[in-house]
Amino acid sequence: QVQLVESGGGLVQAGGSLRLSCAASGRTFSSYAMGWFRQAPGKEREFVAAISWSGGSTYYADSVKGRFTISRDNAKNTVYLQMNSLKPEDTAVYYCAAGGGSMRIYEYDYWGQGTQVTVSS
Repeated sequence: QVQLVESGGGLVQAGGSLRLSCAASGRTFSSYAMGWFRQAPGKEREFVAAISWSGGSTYYADSVKGRFTISRDNAKNTVYLQMNSLKPEDTAVYYCAAGGGSMRIYEYDYWGQGTQVTVSS
C-alpha cells in the first residue's frame, strides 16, 4: 500500500516556474515507477511525465518535453516535477501516481489527491 500526497501547486504567471512534490508513505516506494498526470476542467486526465523506479529512465508528453523535469529521491520517498516556462494551457490539477511507469493511466495502482496549478496569461 502506498499513500501519495502532492504539494507545490499554486498561481503563477506565464513563463514562470513551479516545483511539485509528491511524498509517499510505505516502505515499497522505491520499487514503484512514478508518474505525473494532469486534468484540466472539462478534459480527460492526461499523461505528463514518468520515471522508473531507479530514476534512470524518464518519459515525457510531447507538450511538456524540454520544459518539465521529473525526478525522484528514494531516500526521501519523494518524486518531483519541475515545471519551467509555464503556459496558460498547463493549467490543471496535477496528480502523482505509483505503478507501471508508462503513459497509460490504468497501469497505475495508487493516486494522490491532486494539486492545482493555475498559469495566468
